[in-house]
Amino acid sequence: MSQGTTRGRGVVHVSAGLEKDRFILQQLVTKDFKLRYRRSVLGVVWSVLNPLLMMIVMSFVFSYFLRGSNVENYPLYLIVGNVTFGLMNEATSTGLRSIIDAAPLLKKVKVDRWVFPVQKVLSAVVNFALSLIAVVIVMLFFQIAPTWHLVWMVPALLLLMVFCVGLSLLIGSLAVFFRDMIHLWSVLLTAWTYLTPIFWDLSLLTNSNAPWIVVAVVKANPMYNYIDMMRCAIVYQATPGSTVLILAVAWALLALVAGILVFRKTQHKFILYI
Repeated sequence: MSQGTTRGRGVVHVSAGLEKDRFILQQLVTKDFKLRYRRSVLGVVWSVLNPLLMMIVMSFVFSYFLRGSNVENYPLYLIVGNVTFGLMNEATSTGLRSIIDAAPLLKKVKVDRWVFPVQKVLSAVVNFALSLIAVVIVMLFFQIAPTWHLVWMVPALLLLMVFCVGLSLLIGSLAVFFRDMIHLWSVLLTAWTYLTPIFWDLSLLTNSNAPWIVVAVVKANPMYNYIDMMRCAIVYQATPGSTVLILAVAWALLALVAGILVFRKTQHKFILYI
């Protein structure tokens, strides 16, 4: 058998494997979407109502605390931050348990294990897309017209997806061996929420003469950078700063590399612990 024939069969085999993984991903995302709204009267409308209701309540409360800040269009500022952070929250929280929850399938069918964490991220992106309807409603209500800067949503979303995939691969692998990771991640997400300027503005720290290390930690926070990119596209209608762009790319690559390394090193042992 010639070397060319062997390579050709290898390419066909890889192509068939990728096609199978794509089909499985599509089926799992569709299944998640149907299960999310099964027996729900309002169905997908909840994906729009939830961020809107949260925005109304939080705007009513926190707008009084932010009178001294530089935030304009606070309701839009708030809802963009909420839905962006919510994407990461949902993707990683479900990705954390993705391998464990897939145990019945993994024990019966031979399937690439990375499909399950990635599928959870894609499901979260679908929910995020529906939540953007609420963002559009807020923009229409306050008569805020979009500009060409809206294109920055695309790299912001892609980088955030890569970041979430890397994190999901990492913590999903760790959760198989250390179930305490499930409880620990919930605590970390709560702390992460308050560390990220979702309902508050960074100017509150700079105006209060907070130590530089505190401001630096907040700015280095991955979600600060992804949310800032989203807000530049929708709220500020400006180009994101170079530091924000560099950190957003760096965090996405770092999370992906760490996730792939840990996942590849541990995946052969999953079946023994799930």
